[in-house]
Amino acid sequence: MLKTITKIITECLPQISFGVTSVSDINKPSSTRLEKENLNTAIMFVFPYKVQEEPPKNLSRYSAVADYHNVILPKLNFVCEKLKKEFPINTFKAYSDYSPILEVEAASKAGLGVIGENGLLITKEYGSFVFLGEILCDLEVSGENKKAFCENCGACKEACPVGLNKNECLSALTQKRGELTKEEGEKIKKATLFGCDICQNACPKNKNAKTTFLSEFLEGYRNEYSPLEDDTNRPYAWRGRAVIDRNFKIFEEK
Repeated sequence: MLKTITKIITECLPQISFGVTSVSDINKPSSTRLEKENLNTAIMFVFPYKVQEEPPKNLSRYSAVADYHNVILPKLNFVCEKLKKEFPINTFKAYSDYSPILEVEAASKAGLGVIGENGLLITKEYGSFVFLGEILCDLEVSGENKKAFCENCGACKEACPVGLNKNECLSALTQKRGELTKEEGEKIKKATLFGCDICQNACPKNKNAKTTFLSEFLEGYRNEYSPLEDDTNRPYAWRGRAVIDRNFKIFEEK
């Protein structure tokens, strides 16, 4: 069974790293959805998004490429269609971001990388500059099931202006709606217009991270944000134009 799954995925998504793990012992924010359809196996995927060595001028790396939801989900849905033809009585569902499981934990247990002190998955080839996606299914497939953590060298925590405090995360602050206080405005100036790469830039495992081969990210790359741009298919479009334009004005005050 695993050989068949591997063959289908490799043919559909050449170069994309993937692994398999059991869902049973993964922390599940939405277990009802899983139990209802007996989705007990996760096929995890990593999609690298780093386009070039030099970081974008005023965006985080992930927000400088095309909206990853629109890139990953069509690819995974295509794999689901192929798997369904091979296993017609089984259920296959694709997710990326809006998932009923904790993706980082599942990806690590599937053997795709280690969990960083900043909570991100760190892969050997692409560091933490990867998006995660998964196909959940009701097949009984044995997997790695080896959750692993980084060495906790402390570099990311030391570099982070808020010490990796999730409640004060600068990336989340750049996405906050409404008016920001003067103090909040000063804080986001340490990040980017949307998102923050400070902890990732400090991670020694990202030092030699490979660049992406995915054409959607290469062709959709923008080195900086402009208030006059078309924000169609951009990662920040979902939050509303007002948020990133507000941040742009704050950064202009530097």
